[in-house]
Amino acid sequence: MKGIVCAEIERFAPVELPEPTFAAGEAIVAIKRIGICGTDYHAFKGRQPFFTYPRMLGHELAGVIERIGDNEEGLREGDIVSVVPYLNCGACIACRNGKPNCCTSLSVLGVHIDGGMRERLSIPPRLLLKADGLTLDQAAVLEPLAIGAHALRRSGLRRGDTALVIGGGPIGLGVMALAGYIGATVIAMDVNEGRLAFSRSWAGAAHTVHAGERPEEQLAALTNGELPSFVFDATGSAASMNGSFRYVANGGTLVFVGLFKGDVQFHDPEFHKRETTLMASRNATREDFELVMRALRAGGVDASRYITHRAPFDGMIAAFGEWLKPESGVIKAMVEL
Repeated sequence: MKGIVCAEIERFAPVELPEPTFAAGEAIVAIKRIGICGTDYHAFKGRQPFFTYPRMLGHELAGVIERIGDNEEGLREGDIVSVVPYLNCGACIACRNGKPNCCTSLSVLGVHIDGGMRERLSIPPRLLLKADGLTLDQAAVLEPLAIGAHALRRSGLRRGDTALVIGGGPIGLGVMALAGYIGATVIAMDVNEGRLAFSRSWAGAAHTVHAGERPEEQLAALTNGELPSFVFDATGSAASMNGSFRYVANGGTLVFVGLFKGDVQFHDPEFHKRETTLMASRNATREDFELVMRALRAGGVDASRYITHRAPFDGMIAAFGEWLKPESGVIKAMVEL
């Protein structure tokens, strides 16, 4: 069985792997789609804080069940499935409180443990979602979009609210599209004009703000001087995250969807004066995946345009270097098997 491993920083290597052995309580899934996300790029460049080498990437996964036994999820051989890549313990304080996404011993496929950059994967059925009515492409983008859905659910954003989303990458775009799907007014901020244009055309952002052109003044003009009540930073940039506090309205909420290696710093008197609510949003839960599935089925999110670049499995290593280049214009790259 073919696989690809990130052997060390900035080096992939093709590998031959043993076929997974079928066992009770497991399913064998033939991997058909592998989405590439910012976590993968950061891991390749040595900037992912939870990463060790060598590691097999791949956590945005869709495939077809090749073999499965009796299971509580009602899954059968031949089903198209999306993989929930978060392995939680089920017993810690977070799991007991319904927050398996921040389990104290959480392992994420392709980050903490080897992922799905291979032809077949053995995985518990509880981590599979039957993708009825979805294409393989749609099933593969459930995970990155679910991260945005989780951030929105954490924040309490509702129809009619105004949300600023900083960062027009694949995660930020998902936040924008799903915020619009639930009826919020979306303002997109980025330094890249192409990303801002895509935020308007694909994610339906009502307004765009260039982050390098006095953004506070632009935001004030768009909100009658009040600033947005909800701000989502999906950049993973220290400068952006440290600066995002000044864009939140009094009494508003700031959600960090991205992360970076380092410390967040802010001016406490301003933070206190506004009584800002600061939240981290980590990964997603099954409920978030299900929300995205409903949005995709309803046509509220267009997966076909979200995926901008493709490569066959055997061409992934060569293509990955091109996807890293800003001039490639990649939003979501997809590996096909």
